[in-house]
Amino acid sequence: MSSEHEWTTTHITADLVRGALDLEHTPHGVLPHRLPARARAQCTDPQLASAESQPSGVRLVFRTRATSVELDALPTRRIYVGAPPRPAGMYDLLVDGRLTAQSTVAGGGNTLTVDMTAGTATHEPGPPGTLRFTGLPDHMKRVEIWLPHNETTELVALRTDAPVEPVPLRDQGRRVWLHHGSSISHGSDAASPTAIWPALAASLGGVELINLGLAGSALLDPFTARAMRDTPADLISVKIGINLVNTDLMRLRAFGPAVHGFLDTIREGHPTTALLLVSPLYCPMHEDTPGPTALDLSTMSAGELRFQPMGDPAERAAGKLTLNVIREELSRIVQQRSADDPNLHHLDGRALYGESDFAELPLPDQLHPDAATHRRIGERFAELAFTAPEPLFPNPEPTLRKN
Repeated sequence: MSSEHEWTTTHITADLVRGALDLEHTPHGVLPHRLPARARAQCTDPQLASAESQPSGVRLVFRTRATSVELDALPTRRIYVGAPPRPAGMYDLLVDGRLTAQSTVAGGGNTLTVDMTAGTATHEPGPPGTLRFTGLPDHMKRVEIWLPHNETTELVALRTDAPVEPVPLRDQGRRVWLHHGSSISHGSDAASPTAIWPALAASLGGVELINLGLAGSALLDPFTARAMRDTPADLISVKIGINLVNTDLMRLRAFGPAVHGFLDTIREGHPTTALLLVSPLYCPMHEDTPGPTALDLSTMSAGELRFQPMGDPAERAAGKLTLNVIREELSRIVQQRSADDPNLHHLDGRALYGESDFAELPLPDQLHPDAATHRRIGERFAELAFTAPEPLFPNPEPTLRKN
């Protein structure tokens, strides 16, 4: 810790943390979770545990006159055997809504070494590290520190050279947008936490994001629907499809009722909230070929990570799901339900990323968008949902802020 300032240490509590549904107290500090403890107790899947503890969309938010800010954090960094090294998790600093600085934790951190071919993982503990932001403007301002979207992060200590105060959730009349989706919504290969497409869309739409994008885990789980039901929100979206194909989790017979049940549960807590159901983005390998999805081991030896489909298009006749099958069923379900639910809407995911986009911006690993594609998806979603003449999310305010 630097000694050139008189530091104020602020206990990290829920009123300073946005985007998390639970804070777990640990020996080091607090660990943000994007699913509540009750939901986590109902599923022991390591993929879900990893995804929901990665703080995509989670940020510290406060007002202060401070010109210097320090944050002690304990990241858990993942090393994938045979794959290129992953960069350290990025922290984005926003001052009054504008990206001002970026940093990583200097030193420290746990490591989790994952061998995807053997299905093993080895955890090695390490100490917390520190990141520091200096040269902030010397006036009262809104400060946001967005945590790495792809790196589990325990928050240890917050220090500033002036006191901090919490910011109300609906500051300046902002609406709260609750979103659920797959690894693409989680952030996949985005450049930084504010560059994941939901964060970009939220910024352009002037809304507060709660991101339940859960890598590999958008599987119509009832506990996720209950978490959404119980989370206050003004706008809700659910992006469904790719993970159900990836995992080959269910057949068409189960899919429709599962979607209805998921929506029914959300509606128990949000009976009239604007609710948008988004179908899958374009992904050539699963448009008409079922899952499961597997790693292409032939590319691992070259240090590349690529995926491939393992299903057979002929299996659609037995009810196996493809992206086109899912799109047709979601469109039918929304058309059916909207007769009694006028606040339920549908968006074909190919309007966000379609065949022509793939030709220009292909998916590097055949499954996940890169940083440039995240920006395109975020901008398109913001336009369709927030700023179009007839937006999917109607705006009660006269205008919306644009960056």
